[in-house]
Formats: sequence, C-alpha cells, structure tokens
Amino acid sequence: MNDMNIDSVDLNLLKVLQALHEEGTAGRAAIRLGVTQSAVSAALGRLRALYGDPLFERTGRGLRPTPKAEELRPLIADALQKLRQSLALAQPGGTSLAGRTVVLGLSDDHEMALGRRLIDRLQQAAPGLRLVLRQTHSGLAADMLMDRRIDLSLGAGTGSSRTLARQVLGTGRYACVMDPAQAPAGPLGLEDYLRRPHLLISSGGFVGVVDEALAAQGLSRHIEASTSHFAALPHLLRGSTALATLPEHAARALAALGILVCLPCPIELPRYSIELAWRSSSLRDPALQSLKTHLMEVAQGLYAPA
Repeated sequence: MNDMNIDSVDLNLLKVLQALHEEGTAGRAAIRLGVTQSAVSAALGRLRALYGDPLFERTGRGLRPTPKAEELRPLIADALQKLRQSLALAQPGGTSLAGRTVVLGLSDDHEMALGRRLIDRLQQAAPGLRLVLRQTHSGLAADMLMDRRIDLSLGAGTGSSRTLARQVLGTGRYACVMDPAQAPAGPLGLEDYLRRPHLLISSGGFVGVVDEALAAQGLSRHIEASTSHFAALPHLLRGSTALATLPEHAARALAALGILVCLPCPIELPRYSIELAWRSSSLRDPALQSLKTHLMEVAQGLYAPA
C-alpha cells in the first residue's frame, strides 16, 4: 500500500468500494450511489492507487473482486457500519433508517412463506429502509454472515461460532404438494405416496431427508427429477401425477396460490430448528434491530413451536 494516512483519504471512496462489491458493475454502483458511472470509475482508479491492487477485474458479466478486494470487504463493511452507528447517535428525534440497506439471507421456502408480509411490514414501520433478500442455505449462511454479504440469516442453522448470535423461532415440519387434479379424494396413504413419482428439492440433487427416513424402514421411492428451487414446483408438478415433499411453511405458501394442494406427509420425518442468526458485533445497528424485530413478528405462528 502507498504511504498514506486517513487524513489524506476521501472516506467516500469506501462507499464506492462497498457498492462495487455488492452491485457487481460500475453502472449499477453509480445508480445506487446517485452519481455518474464516470465518477464511480474515477473513484475506482483512486482506490486502486490507494491499495496498490486492481481490486476488480472485468468479466463477461461485470466486475470480479480480486483476493485483495475480498480481504477488504469485511473491514470496509465494519468501518461503514460503525460510522452509521455514530451518526445515529446524533439523531435528536430518534434514528432515521432512510437510505439504509439490510440484507436478509434465506432459502426460497422461507422467502415464499413470509417475504411479502415482511416487505409490507417494513414499508409501514420502517419507510426508507431497503430490504435485500439474498439466497443462502445452512451450509453457506455462516460464511456469508462473517463475510458481510448478508446481515441476518433465517434458516435451519449456521453451526457453532462465538462471533454469531442466534435465536430459535420454531421448528420445521414437512408436507406434500401435488396437482389438485391428481390428488387423492382422502388422506394421502403410504402406498399411494410410494407409487407416485417424486420431485426432489435438494442442492445435491440425489438424496433427501425422505430417502433417509424410507431407507430406515427398508423402503424407497422413485425420483423422476431434482430441482434446487421450491418456487419451481408449481411449474414442474402441474399436469403430473408426481408429488414433492417439502417444508410445511413452503407447502402452505404454494397451496395459497391455488395451483397446488397441500397434504400431510404419510411418513414420520424429523423436525428441525429454524433460527435467526446475525453477527454479534452488529447488535447495536438500528437497521438490523428493526429488521430482526419485524421479522420475528411476521414469523409468529408460521412455524411449529420449538
């Protein structure tokens, strides 16, 4: 790095660096910051000189951060967060969240179940606070929190870490969805369940919790296809005799659209904990506190009791 101290650095450059990280192109970063693209490009040139590194490399889809830029990401995010917290203390009539952005990491089953209600709640209770919903899952959430790619995660857990705080919202159960025209007249029985083709929702694409439960009973099912997105099920199941087994909160959300029907699963499946997680160091951030409070209120009654 060049021989510089903070007195000679324009701290607005840090906002540009964060915007480039999160938006991926100079054009989108410019729109976010309310400046011209040439101003962002000029700021990037100054950042490159400041840190002695290209920071971002052009690809066919935008800008890719260099290892140095990835190393800087959490440091810059933490510095900007502390600056925002200091300015919040200067608000005489309370903290304004206008212009703030909070990023919630979650899988699309939770996004379908509570996303709209959360947006509506924030529009009323925290106008001006921008919500970003970003896809993640239990295997990625902890790293995304620590790298500051998300501010709060909602899901099946983040593992153990002293730097992350957690709060359990409830437990998850499973249900089945299928085309209403192909649904049984009564309850879905085990024989009918095993006779039908299945759609597996899995990041791996081969084995799910259902297969583990069936194998313990010496049973198996026929999986005709796999997908990694719950939201694709209305399109993949329509007009088919197939069914899918998925978290109950997502099954109910899909059934509410009137395209699929939700039925109890005929096999006993293990429940799992649904929790919020966030960086312990960000607990005093008013924007994060607002998101956490309203998310907990929206989630009441959505999941089974813990």
